[in-house]
Amino acid sequence: MAFGLARTNRTDEEVHTPADAVDEAAGAESALTARAEKLIESILSAGVGGVGRFKGAQEIAEEHRTQHVDVDKAIDRLIATHVRVVGATGFATGLGGLVTLPVTIPTDLAVFYMYAGRCAAAVAHLRGYDVTSDEVRSIILLSLLGAGGVAVAGEAGIQLGTKAAFAVLRKVPGKVLIEINKKVGFRLITKAGTTGVINLSKFVPVVGAGVGASVNVVGMRGVAGYAKKNFPKT
Repeated sequence: MAFGLARTNRTDEEVHTPADAVDEAAGAESALTARAEKLIESILSAGVGGVGRFKGAQEIAEEHRTQHVDVDKAIDRLIATHVRVVGATGFATGLGGLVTLPVTIPTDLAVFYMYAGRCAAAVAHLRGYDVTSDEVRSIILLSLLGAGGVAVAGEAGIQLGTKAAFAVLRKVPGKVLIEINKKVGFRLITKAGTTGVINLSKFVPVVGAGVGASVNVVGMRGVAGYAKKNFPKT
């Protein structure tokens, strides 16, 4: 009988250690972080700032202010405009650079968020808030989550409660605002999954051509309602 090391038929590729699992989990989390950051960047840069033929929040807000001197009336018409657009069949097509933004969720879902972000930012602008400030931009993003925005802020250690979001976040360090933005991105990405469908409960938007225009309308109205709440009259 020969003595020696036992031989195995397994290749290196077949051996999966706990360390490998940790590395894979870290890699998945890193990829998700990159996707979340990319989506948030697109919403803020394109949805709020505008891109190509897609007008930014300040421009679209001023157009409505010109047509309606009363701010509340201008806001109502602004919201109605966005509701009408996302309720139209094929609203995500024909937008040039907007539909080619480097986001990693379905196009119609990404475009909905651009419109929703613009609507929330335009409401903020008409109410007298600076949409270029970090705290206002974080509140715009939180508005996209509806009631879930309070929970996301809580995960970052910020208790919004019944206080106006701006009054709370204006005292928060920039690094915390970045963390809040990232958490919003996580929530939007993970809820989207692979189908582009998001839970409608508590007015979190469900969007997509396969879901139906009526659901897009409910989603936009929900976001707009939270924007009006989060940006009270100054």
